[in-house]
Order: sequence, then structure tokens, then C-alpha cells
Amino acid sequence: MQRVFADPDSPWAAPRFAEAAAGVRRLLPAFGDRVTFTRFVAPDKPEGAWRAYYEQWPFALQPPDARLWRLTDEFAAGALHVLDATTFGKWTPELARRATSEGRLVLAGVSTDCCVLSTALAAADAGMEVLVVADACAGADDDSHAKALQVLDLYRPLIRVTTLAELLKDPA
Repeated sequence: MQRVFADPDSPWAAPRFAEAAAGVRRLLPAFGDRVTFTRFVAPDKPEGAWRAYYEQWPFALQPPDARLWRLTDEFAAGALHVLDATTFGKWTPELARRATSEGRLVLAGVSTDCCVLSTALAAADAGMEVLVVADACAGADDDSHAKALQVLDLYRPLIRVTTLAELLKDPA
């Protein structure tokens, strides 16, 4: 839930960021202090294939404390746990330690077709039950979001695409 995806002028703006944010807002009370926000940040010096990636996106080569990498104000104020990674997948040892006590990882946020997808696959490979909350996610565009959800749903029962209403047992 970073500014780089929320800002309409950003090259990485997610057009439905506000809808994903509304979904995340609804999820927060259900998970309390178990919530972990993750941030994609640029490495100090890109290595391997990441060099070509940052040649395509040079604006993103900014330090971890740069404004674009910050959580939006709405989420920054209440974010008790924030993990940074220089990779799309956020299934890091730190996130694994936070999630393994539950045996389930509930994912929401942006971008469905990048960080959510990459994190879900790695967590499932590690043996976690993964729930992706479709209406609390947003993609680079609607088509990419839908395609990513379709791919994720192919991994049942390791990964299950769900909705806020199903997860929260709320008829709304």
C-alpha cells in the first residue's frame, strides 16, 4: 500500500488502488497486530536481471526512505510491522516467521499481477495455506488483475482466491 502505486502520476499507479485500499481497511480490524505491511524498495545496486529492469524503470532507483516507497498516510500511521524487500516476492524469512504461527497467509494489496502473485507462489511452495482477497487487491490494470487471479486460482488448494465477504463472513 505504497505511494508509488497510489499516486496517479506514478508510472506504477494502480488504477484501482483506492478500491484495494478500501478492502485492506476492512481487513485490518480482523487481523489486528498480526498485520504486516510489505514494501517493495529498490536495491542499492541492482544485480543480474534486475539491472535491465531498472534500466526500464530508472525513476525507481531511489533509497528505501524515498517518498515513493512510503506507505500511504492512511496505512503508515497504524503500521506496526513493515517489512522491506528488493524483490517482487515478499515471502522473506521475516514474513515466514510472522506467518508460520497461523499456518495461513492472507494477502491483499497491490499489485495483484506482481508482488501479490510472487508472494503467494513462494508462500505456497513453503507449505503455507494462502488466501488472496481479490477485492482487496488491485493490478496494473483490470485485465492483469483478473488474469493474475485466474492463475492463482489454478493452485488450489494451496492458494485460494477469496473475497472480503467470504473471508469476513460478511454478507455485504
